[in-house]
Amino acid sequence: MTTTASTRRQFLTLLGLSAAAVSCGTSASGASGGGRTRTLRYQGWAGQVILPELAEDLGYLEDVKLEWIGNTISGPQDIQSAATGQTDFGGAFNGAVVKLAANRTPIKAVISYYGSDKDAYNGYYVLADSPIRSARDLAGKKVGMNTLGAHAEAMLDIYLQRGGLSEADIDKVEPLVVPPVNTEQSLRQKQIDVAVLGGILRDKALATGGIRPLFTDFELLGAFSAGSYVMTDRFLRQNPDTARTFVTAVGRAIEWSRTTPRDEVVARMTEIVKRRGRNEDTAPLRYWRSYGVAETAGRITGKELQLWIDWLSERGDIRRGQVSLADLYTNDFNRAGQAGAAKPASPVPAASKSGS
Repeated sequence: MTTTASTRRQFLTLLGLSAAAVSCGTSASGASGGGRTRTLRYQGWAGQVILPELAEDLGYLEDVKLEWIGNTISGPQDIQSAATGQTDFGGAFNGAVVKLAANRTPIKAVISYYGSDKDAYNGYYVLADSPIRSARDLAGKKVGMNTLGAHAEAMLDIYLQRGGLSEADIDKVEPLVVPPVNTEQSLRQKQIDVAVLGGILRDKALATGGIRPLFTDFELLGAFSAGSYVMTDRFLRQNPDTARTFVTAVGRAIEWSRTTPRDEVVARMTEIVKRRGRNEDTAPLRYWRSYGVAETAGRITGKELQLWIDWLSERGDIRRGQVSLADLYTNDFNRAGQAGAAKPASPVPAASKSGS
């Protein structure tokens, strides 16, 4: 498939419009009839342990339970599910969060959950003998990524723009959707020219050898929080205590993962994946390094969202002033690190809990 700058803009537009069209008619609460709930429906990622799952296993969610309804490979799809009430929270790259809010979808970013640092980053990899050395070499080339209109495509656009490419040349670069578990293989079989790889999939591919980085998002922008979990305004109004428990637990899990020896974190994640019985490969977990969240306990500063407000405005995807930064996020539910908010995590993997 060929993707031009125009179709990228159309994708982002459809992202916002589709969610906005249905968000008013569907309950965003996990309880039937819009009542209060202590159960949070969510989507996971195959072979990975997301922060809420880690928080539940550590006991930080207390009496709040997670209900897994399936997996996703797309942040934009995940937050659309939250906006339409199919799930109670979802996470995506901050540009997708901004776009959703720009179309009057009543959501709030409540905590950062992933980002880029020296250990956790997305790299754009080519084969070791590839002639591609710079942005200008990408015209007419295929770049494989997990989804369009999200973090990976935004980083590619910034790289191409900084490389001095004209709009016409940028239009010649072809972002393609490739399932993350197949991206490395697609590169090695030369079905794509560049593979976007992050986390355990990146480190596993690097350990195999034969590839080299063209650039990384960490090199491009430095350390930054890249994505946020969102909840609807309705859910936050109806379930403030549940939201507070959830957000605080995720913040505590972020800090636990920073301060705990890496081998212990990996061992715990491995046990979580084994216990949930979804026929997943645990081997890639040994490559885990960091969630990459920049701020303490995932608190949102605003700058990680303003970056994408500016980027989308420059592209013409949203109008200037269409999104109010102050209305886009809140830290009010994040009590991680405050007095009385923390209890010690169990020193060994906890018993399996519902939905994790």
